[in-house]
Amino acid sequence: MTVIDSARRAARRPLSTWRPVGRQRLVRLALRSRKVLLVAAVTGAACGLAVAAFERLASAGVDAVFRLPLAAQAVAPGLGVLLAVAIRQAGGRAGAETTDAYIHAFHDPRPRPDLGEVPVRLLASLATLGAGGPMGFEGPSAYMGAGIGAAVQRRLSRFFAPDESKLLLVAGAAAGVAAIFKAPVTGLVFALEVPFQEDVARSMLLPSAISAAASYVAFAAAAGTDPILPVAGRAPFNLVDLGGAAVVGLLAGVLARVFIAVVRRAKDMSGGRRPYLRAAAAGAVLAATVLAAHALSHEPLALGPGYHALRWALSPERSVPAVLALWVIRMVGTGATVGGGGVGGLFIPLVIQGALVGRAVGGVFDPANATLFPVVGMAAFLGAGYRVPLAAVVFVAEFTGRPGFVVPGLVAAVVAQLVMGRASISPYQVARRAGHLERRLALPLGAVVDAEARTVPPDATVEELFWQHLVANRSRAVAVVDGAAYLGMAGADDVAGVERAAWSTTAVAEIMRTDLPVAAPAWSVADAVAAMDEGGTDVLPVCDEAGFVGVVTAEGVVRLDDILRRATG
Repeated sequence: MTVIDSARRAARRPLSTWRPVGRQRLVRLALRSRKVLLVAAVTGAACGLAVAAFERLASAGVDAVFRLPLAAQAVAPGLGVLLAVAIRQAGGRAGAETTDAYIHAFHDPRPRPDLGEVPVRLLASLATLGAGGPMGFEGPSAYMGAGIGAAVQRRLSRFFAPDESKLLLVAGAAAGVAAIFKAPVTGLVFALEVPFQEDVARSMLLPSAISAAASYVAFAAAAGTDPILPVAGRAPFNLVDLGGAAVVGLLAGVLARVFIAVVRRAKDMSGGRRPYLRAAAAGAVLAATVLAAHALSHEPLALGPGYHALRWALSPERSVPAVLALWVIRMVGTGATVGGGGVGGLFIPLVIQGALVGRAVGGVFDPANATLFPVVGMAAFLGAGYRVPLAAVVFVAEFTGRPGFVVPGLVAAVVAQLVMGRASISPYQVARRAGHLERRLALPLGAVVDAEARTVPPDATVEELFWQHLVANRSRAVAVVDGAAYLGMAGADDVAGVERAAWSTTAVAEIMRTDLPVAAPAWSVADAVAAMDEGGTDVLPVCDEAGFVGVVTAEGVVRLDDILRRATG
């Protein structure tokens, strides 16, 4: 009976004979999905409570700094940065990234991110923010949520499929942002959108949504539902105001590039040597910003995440030059904090900078509409900085509670995106989700190394090489290894250059090739493919400091499903 006949007989089977198997699979899938969603909800609630505790501690520190004399206010943020650096150094030189760490973990091919630095970075962020550092609470909140999610998934990995290795990482980040802003939809959209510049992580939508909602409920139960920054008035707008929104978007895009350049340069500086000297220099700059803001307003506008500065700037009597001066002061302060090694978020600094830009444009364009343009500036600057236009518009809608701000905010965000090009405040963002092949090529080389590959000693004969290695193992080339030392490669093409009568008297060492590239275990699959192409070989030896490790073959690289199974299984 042919295969076609078997298929036809199977197709004629009654439908009832197929149902038990299908029903069992559906039941198993439903039970697993229900458990995953339940775990996501519990994770979200835990994140909400953790963020509430973090926010209370950091806010208490900022409030205490606001009550200090001017001299103490000038010194406080620098001391916070110095303490943050000390904490990071004591914790094994932990990094200063928060949101960036989440984005990096999202794209890391390893199924489980390193969780050892989470407590260290959170303590460092409390030191930075509690001392009045001009950064946001949302970065540590997202990072804490991602860390909680990853830890929970590590504990309950049996509930998740191999391709869901980052599910609770994303759900936890969404929960962290949702809690700190009291905006569950913003947390959801931001966590899904921020890993990419032109895409979203769609497959994680439902668990992240449930986690964000549970986090908001838990945070609200502990900290209340009062808005972070009440926005007065309505958003009446006409075509002239929409034109003004486009102007805000254009200016926000240009200034966002300046702000991003400053912050990216500060990030590069923060990873250099002499961390305490850098922290001291940052403290001097921060003290200068505090004094400059006091000279401008007699208020501590350079301290904290910036809500107090925004309230000051929104007052109708503030002049446009004063608002722009505050914009420069806040940018310098944020850059100094990042460059000195402080730990905090950049979401809110972008929002505040955007609101100040909008306030300055509104002061020139339409002074009577004091609310519209600052809100539009928030959407434009945030969307441009993190390349998250959807999250920016959603944030404006939830932040203000007025849907009338959405349309002009969307106009400004789109214009700002066009100005930004490929620039982003995060170095770990990618343009879009990689395709099937691209994802595999980004895997570490260990996913395709054949560590059990047979080798041939240099004193073996060509006769032995041909019959015992090439023919018996159906290999085109074999690594020549003496003990643990790699010497070269010998293959069918090399054997063809030796007369048949001399096979039994010619040693492999005489015909092996030593000019082929050698891969290191730290390479990616893409690096190995490029090396094989450049060297014109289908077999690539892999060596480390101890000697020969194995080989990578073109056939092994092509087996993408097997690569994925090894990397995530």
